[in-house]
Amino acid sequence: MKTVSTIVDLRADLAAPRRRGATIGLVPTMGALHAGHMSLVRAARSHCDVVVVSLFVNPTQFNDSADLVAYPRDADRDAGLLSAEGVDLLFAPSIDEVYPAGFATTVSVSGLTDRLEGASRGRGHFDGVTTVVSKLLNIVGPDRAYFGQKDAQQALVIRRMVRDLNLPVRIEVCPTVRDADGLALSSRNALLSPTEREQATALSRALAVIAETAQGGERRVKPLLTPAWAELAGSGVTPEYLELVSPDTLKPVLQLDGEVLAVVAARVGSTRLIDNISIHPVAASVVADGEERPA
Repeated sequence: MKTVSTIVDLRADLAAPRRRGATIGLVPTMGALHAGHMSLVRAARSHCDVVVVSLFVNPTQFNDSADLVAYPRDADRDAGLLSAEGVDLLFAPSIDEVYPAGFATTVSVSGLTDRLEGASRGRGHFDGVTTVVSKLLNIVGPDRAYFGQKDAQQALVIRRMVRDLNLPVRIEVCPTVRDADGLALSSRNALLSPTEREQATALSRALAVIAETAQGGERRVKPLLTPAWAELAGSGVTPEYLELVSPDTLKPVLQLDGEVLAVVAARVGSTRLIDNISIHPVAASVVADGEERPA
């Protein structure tokens, strides 16, 4: 694996593979890598001739400066993990490389960014995400780019951006990876104390309760959400939101007439966590989130 820190060097390293028609895959990350990231890398490795992973803690998507400072970082460990997975190029730019002096452009997606994470973290959060992802797609020029279903709203927003801007890249959204106790893997999990780590499992349990209630035949939103709220409350967790929404528009649904997305966000201690699952009323079970539980 080769590590590069400048756009010029990265494009130079990709020039020859591009000329010979190699398929290029990109996995954008902010580092602090875990098994979820590795599943994206493996998906890229299975589909693409050349795999590029970017490692950049993007300051423009943080609405809280303290959250940016606290975000876990371990570049040497990350590089070792990526090398072991057979990554070809690690792109680890500086802030100045990505946002040079005088940078004054924002890529913004309307509608999908107004609710849920947009409402909780501010519109600037998704503006930061779409701006940096559009830059990475332009810098790397991949055929495919890989994102995780755990950040379902982010993936939907990026797909809309790619469609609206006619960017020549296929967005692949890979299943959420969970720990043995159901907690969705996240770089932020490293910030949890042992007690908070146990408390955090209430998020996935609350989503599981919704799926189980739907499996029992319930289609009304309030009776589906009420036991999930109780599950969170029993662990001392107060959600910022807990909703059933359309997987296409993220608008609240009135009842389960088709596939829906159950979404939750909450602070456990000082750490903010999100999770989601897809529920299909016909099968009355969890679908499409493809929960993988690492051995």
